[in-house]
Order: sequence, then structure tokens, then C-alpha cells
Amino acid sequence: MTKQTLHFQAEVQQILHLVTHSLYSNKEIFLRELVSNASDACDKLRFEALDNAAFYEDAPTLEVRVFFDAENKTLTIRDNGIGMSADEAVQHLGTIARSGTREFMARLEGDQKKDANLIGQFGVGFYSGFIVADRITVESRRAGLKAEEGVRWSSTGTGDFEVEAITREQRGTDVILHLREGEDEFLSTWKLKSIIGKYSDHISLPILMKKEEWDADKKATVVKDEWETVNKAAALWARSKSDITESEYHEFYKQIGYDSQEPLAYTHNRVEGRTEYTQLLYVPAKAPFDLWNRDKRGGVKLYVKRVFIMDDAEALMPVYLRFVKGVIDSADLPLNVSRELLQESRDVKAIREGSTKRVLSMLEDLADNQKDKYDTFWKEFGAVLKEGVGEDHANQERLAKLLRFASTHADQGVSFADYVARMKEGQEAIFYVTADTLAAAKNSPQLEVFRKKGIEVLLLCDRVDEWMLSHLYEFDGKPLQSVAKGAFDLGKLQDEAEKKQAEEAATAFKPVLERLKTTLADRAKDVRVTSRLVDSPACLVVEEGDMSGHLARLLKQAGQGAPASQPILEVNPGHELIKRLETDARFDDLAHILFDQALLAEGGQLDDPAAYVQRVNRLLSA
Repeated sequence: MTKQTLHFQAEVQQILHLVTHSLYSNKEIFLRELVSNASDACDKLRFEALDNAAFYEDAPTLEVRVFFDAENKTLTIRDNGIGMSADEAVQHLGTIARSGTREFMARLEGDQKKDANLIGQFGVGFYSGFIVADRITVESRRAGLKAEEGVRWSSTGTGDFEVEAITREQRGTDVILHLREGEDEFLSTWKLKSIIGKYSDHISLPILMKKEEWDADKKATVVKDEWETVNKAAALWARSKSDITESEYHEFYKQIGYDSQEPLAYTHNRVEGRTEYTQLLYVPAKAPFDLWNRDKRGGVKLYVKRVFIMDDAEALMPVYLRFVKGVIDSADLPLNVSRELLQESRDVKAIREGSTKRVLSMLEDLADNQKDKYDTFWKEFGAVLKEGVGEDHANQERLAKLLRFASTHADQGVSFADYVARMKEGQEAIFYVTADTLAAAKNSPQLEVFRKKGIEVLLLCDRVDEWMLSHLYEFDGKPLQSVAKGAFDLGKLQDEAEKKQAEEAATAFKPVLERLKTTLADRAKDVRVTSRLVDSPACLVVEEGDMSGHLARLLKQAGQGAPASQPILEVNPGHELIKRLETDARFDDLAHILFDQALLAEGGQLDDPAAYVQRVNRLLSA
């Protein structure tokens, strides 16, 4: 065959421009694509050789070699796989999105398809070489053809390409990149090894490069004519669990998690069925500094047939599990043409749901059987896990069982199940209080009667708690009830004598209540007598459906507006300060001080601190 100049298919120039300038987020992944194609070619040979062992010729060991020529500024990726005939070179290299894999897969039937282990369904990976090269030359010979039936394909990636016959003794393919000016970084053994280690370390074939050694006489690094394997050529997650030691699991985690500590737990599973994938997922022992950046996700690495695709496979793990590290390796996950963005599909959804359930099972096992480890987990990641209560309705019940809180009975580690088991006879609700800090929650005036009666109250002080509670209304049939919302009613826990005493106090104190309402008309929605207070003179509460003062403050801190609303002032008629109100000439000052102190006690801030100080000074100097 004489040299021929042929044109790319229609619109190839536009697509090549997209590939080389827009398709990939970083240029080094051209090597990932070309090594992946080389591995694909070897996999095809292995399969076809099942019927015709002669295809192996005199080279039964399949491998990929990467080497460069610094003087001529070329980088070569060589494989001894199936190779291409002249017609296949024109067909596959001159046509976008047609690597031959689709046609090859179509010929497979039944269980053979699982064994083919093919990669590269998209065909544009080859053209990513033009990101760093101004010319690409491909030399190839298909297994089973004569040496003189080799082919050379060459193009500058513009409008046409050249094809000519060559004599080639070795089967397989050489992809030779003639690097552009300014791309000399890829003429470095260290650089190429690092890229292979990052993207292709777990390809099952050996990837070989020439050794480099320091020459003391020349005072320089020299490349030796000796080859070494630069990838591990065996994916840890692809091996049987029985063949992997715990130490190997831990070391692999440290490598992918950039962590010096061992993980708290891990799970390794192969899922088979309509969607096939392998997952190796870890729960770290320490939270990263950027845990609260919901846009920063890089925990789960995505592989397709052991070829690295991306670090931040957020589509495969919900945001509230962004602390999870590990690998998901799919056999047939659909990707877009760049392999960088996952398409939303049933396969993606199945992997996401399956991985989420595996992580929750791992956490449940820690909570049930390794309490110390779960306490460590909760301290580091508990607040993030709470996000899932509102984001993952399908797993809300499982997540609720994993939640842990402080309470008036314990400073940490109280689950809803623990609380329910300790509920008083006749208690119908799970009581809680929210505050900015644990100390503020512990000392909340609203807790006084609960302490007096020995009723446990959960103390919630994470910023996410108020949002979480807007999605979680009950546990095990028991409603969640804020002690700072709504009128006070302990139901069966309050005897008839206490209820009657409260009613009588409200009637006797009615004139003072009316006067307080008038004085505080611009600050309080209502003023009423309460029996929830024991030692404090007053407290602030809100109506059942209103936003709590704590949540309003959080929204303000986040720069968001909160609906305008006024709290309700509840007073303790048995307190000496309240008793003095009726006859004290400084009623107005006392009323405002009462309100301000109640606001401070719940963690609020005064709108006019100076006015408060002046009122206190007048009382002290009287």
C-alpha cells in the first residue's frame, strides 16, 4: 500500500479542538487514556487467543511500555496487544467515538462478556494525545498478519491524516507523541512514573519503563537500557478478601487517604447482578480540616476496570458521607465521553444506594459492637452525619438510630433508643432543648422542672441540629418535643394538684400579667404564668410553630433573614422578684430587666446593652 492522505470524518476538526482544549480538566490524563487503550488492546488479544493461540506468536507475556526520546522530543506508549490492520487504522483512528470496542463487545455472548474485561468504549481517548502533541504517529500490526502488513498512521490533528504500509516484526501498537513546545515535563521518568502511579497503578498488566540511575562521574541521572515495572499490576480491591491482610487494607487506606492513622473501619464487597461493581470503603479516624466545605469532595475514587477515572466521584456517595474514603470500581458504569462526569442513570443510582447502605452498616456495626470506636467517629463526624436525616429520607430511620447526643443524664453518647428506654412512666414525648453551646443548654431555665422531676432532656448544641429537627419529628413512635416551644404541659407526668396550683396562680397574678404585657408590648408576643420554672424568675419561649430564637440567630450569623416574630415571656409566680413586681414603683425597669435576663439566659444578644446597664445601675443605686 502506497502512502495515502485521507480526511477525517465530518466535524472531526471541531471535535479535536474540543478534546484538546476543553474536554479534559488537566492535560496529564492523556497518558491515562493511552495506557488504557494499550491495556484494552492486550485484553482483546487475550480473548481472541482463546480460540487461536497462534495470535500470541512468540510473545505470550502481555505488557505496556512507556519511554521517551529527549533529543527528538517524543513520548511512546507501546503495547503487544491485538494491533491494527491498515483498514482498522483508517476506520478506528479516523473516526471519532469508535475505538472498535463496541463492535468487539457486540460479538460476545453470554458469560463470555464478563470475562472479556474490556475498557474504552468511547474512542476519543486516543485524540487526547493532541493536548500535548502537535503530531501523533501510530505504528501497528495486527496479530496474525505478516510483518510486511504493518501500518503507519500519522496526523497533526487538523483536517487529514496519512496512512502507509510498513514492515513491523512485533505485533501490537506504538503510539508516538511528538510533543509540543513547552511540554518537556513529559520527557521525565519521574513525571511519567508519578502519572502512571496516580492513574494506572492498578491496571492488571505490567507497565514498564527504563530504569534511571545517578551517574556519579557524569553527575547526572542516566537512563539505562533496562526495564522495570512501575505499576503494581494488581488492584487490591480486585483480590479476594481472604488473600488480603488487615495490614494491607490499612496501608492501602493510608495511600489513598493521605493519612498516617489507621482507619476506624472498612468494608470490601463485590456486588453482582444487573450492575456489577466492587467497593472498598473506609471510615477515617480523624476529620479533615475542610470537612465542613460541602463543595470539597474527594473521598471516593472511581475506577472503571481498574483504570482511574476521578478522585471526587460525588455522584456515587451522598454529601453527608463525604468523609468516607475508598474505591469504587465499576465493570460497566456509564460515563460521558470525557470519562470525567458521571451520567445520572440507574447504574449510578444503584451504586450510590448500595454504597450508602454499606457505609451505614459499617457504622451500625461500630455502634453495636465497638462503642469506643463509634464514640471516636461521632466526635469527629457526628455533626456531618446529622445532615443525612434531612437529605436521605430513604435511610432516615437508620440514621436516627445512629445519632448520639448529650443529655441531662449524660454528657455524651445518648442515643434515642437509650432515651426511650429510660423514659418515665406516663412520658409520651422525647424532650430536647437547643442552644449555642453545651453549657448554655445545660443551664437553660426551661430545664428546671424537668430536673426536679428527674425527666431526661436531650441537649442539642450543633449548628445543624435545628435544621435536622425540621425533618425528624419522631422516633419509635415517640414525638420529639422542644422544652422551649409551646405552652407547658407535662401531661400524665404532672399531677392534678400541680395543675390546679398553676391555674390558681395564673388567676391571682392576672393584673401583673396585664401590666407586663403593656410594658413589654413591643418586645413580647405574650406574658403568661408557667410551672416549668423552679429557680429562675422568667424565661422566653416561642409558639409551637414559630422559629426558635436559637435558629433565628444561626440564620442571622449566616447572613440570612429570619421571619420577624416575638417570643413569649413566661414568669415564675413563686419567685421573689416576680412577687415584688406588683408593689414596686420601678415596675417598668424591672419588667425590662426581667425580659433581658431571660434573653441572655437562652443565649440571645441584647439589642440595647447600654439601656440594660442603665436600668441595673438605677436599681443598684436606689
